[in-house]
Amino acid sequence: MRVAVISDVHANFYALEAVREAISHEQVDEVWCLGDIVGYGPRPNECCAAVAEWCTLSLSGNHDQAAIGLLPLEEFSPIAAAAAGWTREQLDSRSREYLANLAPLSHVRGCELFHGSPREPVWDYVFSATAIDATFALTVEPLVLVGHTHFALAASLDDHLFGGLAPAGTTIEFGHDRWLVNPGSVGQPRDGDPRAAYLLLDLDAGRAEFARVEYAVERTQAEMRDLALPEQLVARLCRGI
Repeated sequence: MRVAVISDVHANFYALEAVREAISHEQVDEVWCLGDIVGYGPRPNECCAAVAEWCTLSLSGNHDQAAIGLLPLEEFSPIAAAAAGWTREQLDSRSREYLANLAPLSHVRGCELFHGSPREPVWDYVFSATAIDATFALTVEPLVLVGHTHFALAASLDDHLFGGLAPAGTTIEFGHDRWLVNPGSVGQPRDGDPRAAYLLLDLDAGRAEFARVEYAVERTQAEMRDLALPEQLVARLCRGI
């Protein structure tokens, strides 16, 4: 079975469409989204509609929950709160209903999925060795998928913990060891590569491949500026930080 995994779309419709086009050539059986469909970007309703139509499974992220009032804006940084508040005002009833029916974790086909981590599925960042080790300790399946950090990451647990950032073209074999994988962000990468990120899984072969695709960054930036979204969120898109 072949699965594409995406995460952290953040209302960046042009990035999502580029990823969708790239994945359409991969003959995948399912598409999984690890959450944060909205937040930061200019097209929350279009992204909700696209993910709802396209993805077999989707999780709820912290920005998704903030957008429908499940998390207070005071828990976010000032810039993130400003964008989240704007998103709340833009969501239509269909998007609200869709986001309200999502959970921040799932367990499917021998994989455990979290937006954050098993310690805290909504907010926890899995990036440090301590967080990675804790994630392995709290899960049992051979493959654990997380989002939230906006960093493409692969870490393995055999006799010891090893792994790190996973740039485009990185492949792993997860037939024997346990692996923790983050596909990176579709709509707001922060690992130094501004291209939209996604992951391809072959669950039968036990293989994962990290991929990136170019998209029209300047179109997203222009729309964000027209809507007076925070400039820091606009500027970072072309730098991937």
